[in-house]
Amino acid sequence: MRGFLEYQKGTLASNLPIPNGHWDERSNCYRAKALYYRDIVEYLKESDIEFEDEVFNLPPMEFFEISQMKLRDYQQEALDKWMRDKKGVLILPTGAGKTNIGIKAIEMARVQTLVVVPTIELISQWKRKIKDILGVDAGEFYGENHEIKGITISTYDSAYLRAEELGNRFLLVMFDEVHHLPSPSYSMIAEMFASPFRMGLTATYEREDMLHRELDRLIGGKIYEVKLEKLKGKHLADYEVKRIRIDLTDEESVEYDKNYSFYTNFLRKHNIRMGRDSFKRFIFVASRGEDGRKAILSRNRAREIAMNSEAKIEALRKIIEEHREDRMIIFTELNSLVYRISKEFLMPAITYQTPPKEREELMNFFRKGDYERIVTSKVLEEGIDVPEASVGVIVSGSGSVRQYRQRLGRILRKKENKKAMLYEIVSNKTLELGSVRKRHRRG
Repeated sequence: MRGFLEYQKGTLASNLPIPNGHWDERSNCYRAKALYYRDIVEYLKESDIEFEDEVFNLPPMEFFEISQMKLRDYQQEALDKWMRDKKGVLILPTGAGKTNIGIKAIEMARVQTLVVVPTIELISQWKRKIKDILGVDAGEFYGENHEIKGITISTYDSAYLRAEELGNRFLLVMFDEVHHLPSPSYSMIAEMFASPFRMGLTATYEREDMLHRELDRLIGGKIYEVKLEKLKGKHLADYEVKRIRIDLTDEESVEYDKNYSFYTNFLRKHNIRMGRDSFKRFIFVASRGEDGRKAILSRNRAREIAMNSEAKIEALRKIIEEHREDRMIIFTELNSLVYRISKEFLMPAITYQTPPKEREELMNFFRKGDYERIVTSKVLEEGIDVPEASVGVIVSGSGSVRQYRQRLGRILRKKENKKAMLYEIVSNKTLELGSVRKRHRRG
């Protein structure tokens, strides 16, 4: 009996026993996750088992000539490592040209490719670069746009929602900012895609929840890494980090102490010591009673006071005066502070509430220099490409090493003799200072 291998809604079906498969009585066949396509085919071929491979339904592949783009030495080294087995994660600092490596990989592999990115801004960026380097128009798959071409770009959200129908349309799937992939929902993209070739790109491989360990199964794990220190001053801009510590006003201090004390008293009462996993326990315990709910609100209010201090606005004012001629990105943790800074200093703001078309227009104005400064919450931490931006200001942030590195990376793209400057404004004697110290210990 001749065997078959088919794709069925994110799974592989066969009349043959297959690796990682199980017998499905409902459909009277063996079934496995599409993720295991490559292993299954290798097993069947090595076992000299004849079978019909009916898995893929590939779109036409657009013709493109060999590009003139030359990779830097470390970029070529990363690509060479990936080409050996055509799977795995490449870790390079923000601004080091991960997109160029990805596009060169598409050029070398010359197979139907889906690029998965976290934001709409990154769809536009990848589309522009693919057009510039390979001379083809990539398809866009997000929102109402469902254009599938030989090279297609999708958001993680759309790839997850439509994984069943996309999973057999591409031989290469490339995950930009691949640290998003191991989340409980997005991991299903990798599991429901049969693509035998897989690449991950990121500047921040590790996750605090340790789910990055899943990348080995989903995509091939870490195969290449280059550190920021190796590229600083040569391939990336030289930079300096300056931390500015400010004091809360008297009124802010009184309200902060009141809220923070209620929160810490609750922790002591329930013997909760804050650490890596203890915040989950705090939320669990706090959700069981009125005092707990008040403790959550008190913590949030204390954090809000620390992040929104009036003294931070004045410190920011001095930085803007000092760098009046420089392109600047200002980062905050809370949307409320974004809008306050936008109004105070008459600069455009971008948050998750900003419509996609408006976001793209604002970023284009910023790139062209029509706007010298822009303020954002978390939208611009990944993927924006503005080599002219040389000053970053973190008005408020979290204890996340990844967030800090991403924000720093926004100003490190090399341009002439550029010297980048990152300011971090931190409230003294608050939760925020503790978060910053914790992040520096980790990073």
